[in-house]
Amino acid sequence: MATSILAGCQTSADTKIPPKPSDLGVLPSALLTAQSLHSRDDVRRAFRQIEADRARNNREMIELNEIPAPPFGEAQRAARLAAMFRELSLDVSLDDVGNVIARRPGWTGAETVVLGAHIDTVFPIETDVTVRRDGDLFIAPGIGDNTRGLIALLSLARAMDAGGIETEDDVIFAGLIGEEGLGDLKGVKHLYRDGADHPDSFIAIDGGRLDGLVHGAVGSNRYRITYQGPGGHSWGHFGRANPHHALARAIETFAQTALPVTETGPKSSFSVGRIGGGTSINSIAYESWMEVDMRSGNIGKLGELDAVFRAAVQQGLAVENETRTRGPELNVEIDQVGERPAGLLPLDMPIVQNAMAAMRVMGVEPEPGISSTDSNIPISMGLPAVTIARGGRSSGAHSLDETWEDVDAHLGVQQALLLTLMEAGIAN
Repeated sequence: MATSILAGCQTSADTKIPPKPSDLGVLPSALLTAQSLHSRDDVRRAFRQIEADRARNNREMIELNEIPAPPFGEAQRAARLAAMFRELSLDVSLDDVGNVIARRPGWTGAETVVLGAHIDTVFPIETDVTVRRDGDLFIAPGIGDNTRGLIALLSLARAMDAGGIETEDDVIFAGLIGEEGLGDLKGVKHLYRDGADHPDSFIAIDGGRLDGLVHGAVGSNRYRITYQGPGGHSWGHFGRANPHHALARAIETFAQTALPVTETGPKSSFSVGRIGGGTSINSIAYESWMEVDMRSGNIGKLGELDAVFRAAVQQGLAVENETRTRGPELNVEIDQVGERPAGLLPLDMPIVQNAMAAMRVMGVEPEPGISSTDSNIPISMGLPAVTIARGGRSSGAHSLDETWEDVDAHLGVQQALLLTLMEAGIAN
C-alpha cells in the first residue's frame, strides 16, 4: 500500500496537485482551504526547505537515536532535543514531568496547536541503539518509532521559519515522555490533566504510513499480577501451594476464556507479555508474577476481557490453594499498571476533515483508522486530535532490527505542515 501511494505522490514542492474526489466525505471548504495554503509562496518556500533538510535531518536522527531513551529514562535525549529547538530561537522549557515544550508564538495566541512526538522507545537502557546505515536505509532500535517523529518536528519548525510563515495561534512542538510500555502516556496525560490549560488541537507524529490517519483510540488495560506464598524446598516442602502453578493455571484459563471474546465484534486482543519469579530450580517459588495487556477500540469489549481476566486470576488462586496438602494459602496482588482509554472521533470533526483534506491535496488517499498513540487521551475526551505519519518508510517497530527508509520522507513533514496551518490559521 505504501509503495503505490508514494509512487503516486509528487516530490517537487513547485508542483500543484489537484484534490481527489471526495468519496470519504471531505468537505469542499476543507479541500479549498488546503489547496489555497498549498499554493501560497510562503508555504512553497517552506516545502522547499523541508526537501533541502534531508541530509541534516538524517544526521540529527542518528544523533538522537543513539541517546538511549527507555520509558522513565528519557532525560538525556530530552535535553538534547530541547537544545536543538533552542537553536531555532523557540521558547523552550521542560515541564513538570519532563516533556520538552517548544513554543512558537502566534499573532494572537488565542488558541494553541500542539504537535507532539514521543521521545521514549520500548527498549531497556542497556540496548545497543547504534545506527547502521545502508544507503537510505537506517537500522536501529527505535529509529522509526519514534526518533524520526522527533526529527519531523524539528524539520517542520525550521521550514516555518524559512518560509516566513506566521500563524494566528500559538504552535507548540512537544517532545513527549512515557508513550511506550509502562510509561502509560504519562507525557500527554500531563498536558490534559485536570485543571490544565488544554491544547485546542493536538497532532501526534507517530505513524509509519503516509496514508494513515488515526482518529480513534485503541484502549488498553494493563496489569501486573503477583502470586505470593511461603516458598520452600522442592523436596522437603512438597505439597505447599506453588505461586508458579497458580500463575500457570491463571494463564491457561485466561487464554481459554478470553479467546471467544475476541472472535466476534470489534477487534480486541490480549497478551501475557512478561512473567517472572522464583529462587532456583530446586525451590518452590515464594513469588510469581506476570504482566498482561488487553486492548480494544470498543469500551464494552475491553470490559469483557477485563472481567474474564480477573476471574481467571482468582480461579488460578483458588484451585492451587484447594490442591495444596500442607502449609498456608497463597495470596494474589492485582496492580493495574496502565490504562489507555478508548474513543472515536467522527469523520466530520473539523480536525479530521482538515487532515483528510491536507492528505488529498498532497496526493494521498487517507485511510482513517484506530490505534494506540498519544492521541488516545484527547480523543477519549472528545477533543480535537489525530495521529499522522512521520514520513519515510518504517518497518519492524519494537524489534532490534527496526528500520526506517528515507523514501520521500519530506512528504510526511509537508503534510503535517499543511494540517498545522489549517488548525493554527495563517496570519498573513
